[in-house]
Amino acid sequence: MFVAPFVLTFGTFGLIPLVSSLAMAFTDLRARDIRTPFNVDFVGFANFVTVLTDESFLRALRNTLFFVVLGVPVTLFIALVLAVLLNSVSRRVATFFRVGYYIPVITTIVAVAVVWRLMYQDSGVINTILGVIGIDGPNWLSDPNTALVAITVMAVWRNIGGSMVIFLAGLQSIPSEVNEAASIDGANAWQKFFRVTIPMMMPTILLNTILITTGYMQFFDEPFVMTNGGPLESTTSIALQVYNQFKYGNYSVGAAGAYILFALVGILAIIQFRFFRQRT
Repeated sequence: MFVAPFVLTFGTFGLIPLVSSLAMAFTDLRARDIRTPFNVDFVGFANFVTVLTDESFLRALRNTLFFVVLGVPVTLFIALVLAVLLNSVSRRVATFFRVGYYIPVITTIVAVAVVWRLMYQDSGVINTILGVIGIDGPNWLSDPNTALVAITVMAVWRNIGGSMVIFLAGLQSIPSEVNEAASIDGANAWQKFFRVTIPMMMPTILLNTILITTGYMQFFDEPFVMTNGGPLESTTSIALQVYNQFKYGNYSVGAAGAYILFALVGILAIIQFRFFRQRT
């Protein structure tokens, strides 16, 4: 009886749409069939073949992988460095900076994206600062060569706060006796960090890596608000591509694309689990 509200809510808004979208991916359901959703034909894996052979989807896949490959390690590295620095200062100072770094995480992504879009304009703050030091900044979001990098920089800035808090919690959970024992054995600061702190932080690093990777694989709001996938689809992600398919009425193709994204996220999670488990 106590779990019934959750079960009903999850079943209505989670499980039923999940199963329905999976079934939809194997049919030819389009916008015109929405009034008669059961009068559609079963097409097997045709929608998945359509998605995987679509040049727009493959371009979105490359953009997403670039975003993940560049954004995830940079986010984790900066967050870990900040966590180590905050762990070495007083509690009051750490609290002040922790709140400051975490504010972008709890700020609505639409507001953040709009502000950064203004900063990336020709006459925005970023190009103004570059102009002071004699650099002619590009039109960041209108150039296919810089648009995705610009969005990645914004995403890294926004997400380091959440990862930093998790890393800081992991650092504070390491018993002080371990570092004291390493110091008695003659280990210097670098040796203690790489041979004591990092190995004991592996579960925390795994958690952060999976959370960040999963979030970056599904990135949607940033390109949707800042560039709408342009210019020339250079910032279109898989999630945005799936959204566009639903917007155009291609429900079955969109559902197939969503499950391909789900499979990619699962594969990356399995690889990360195996990689970090060997080092734990």
